Amino acid sequence: METAYDWLTVTVFAGLIVLFLQRSQGVARDFLWQYLVAAVGCAVTNYLGNEAIKLESIAWHAGAVVLGLATLAFIWFALRPFGNAD
Repeated sequence: METAYDWLTVTVFAGLIVLFLQRSQGVARDFLWQYLVAAVGCAVTNYLGNEAIKLESIAWHAGAVVLGLATLAFIWFALRPFGNAD
């Protein structure tokens, strides 16, 4: 846990874990593959961000930020963490 990318992606991943555990009780609202997509998005975002710091590359930073935002958007629209229980 050395970079901002580490902290941010681990925080999002921890939120995914809590959401998964909360929703594993009761009627299934979503699919396991959706959590896998979000977790892989966090991992790749972290990798790109850390490589951007090593290489001092603006392009890698941009890729990490775009993928991170895409991962958050996927979580927001596919998993609906703050949505009502349909």
